[in-house]
Amino acid sequence: MKVSPYLIFNGNCVEAIKLYERAFNTKANYCQYKDAPSSKDYPIQPGTEELIMHCTLPIGNSTIYLCDTTPNQPVTFGNGSFACVELQTAENVKSAFEILKEGGKVFCEAQETFWNKCYAELEDKFGLKWAIMIEECTCSGECASGYNPNCTCTSNECHCREMPKS
Repeated sequence: MKVSPYLIFNGNCVEAIKLYERAFNTKANYCQYKDAPSSKDYPIQPGTEELIMHCTLPIGNSTIYLCDTTPNQPVTFGNGSFACVELQTAENVKSAFEILKEGGKVFCEAQETFWNKCYAELEDKFGLKWAIMIEECTCSGECASGYNPNCTCTSNECHCREMPKS
């Protein structure tokens, strides 16, 4: 099973995609409303042709989905959730943080905490809250699963997620 966030924007999804591609050094795939097959049951609303209908943004072994809403259904980001991204190194965390904070609001600078070697929190210029951190394992020893390069677990009871090596 896999859980992925689906982020919805008010007509500025293309701008968000460009920012997130830079921040996470990735390339998105998307289609616009104008790309949808015509349908009398679901006609394309005038003025929405250039909006993003569906976008996949790969980040490591995960995917974030994005789209624009239609003008008659505006969205507001709430304060009860964050998009959490785990990256390989502190340099990756700091780089993503520096890009995402442009025009946004910083809650926690990229820094070492008692639970993570490099952690940051911010709200980007679109109003989306992010928690960015190093993907870490709290095991001791060498990683038995071979998944997490930061893991030091030698036991077969490794706590790292069972995912393919990157």
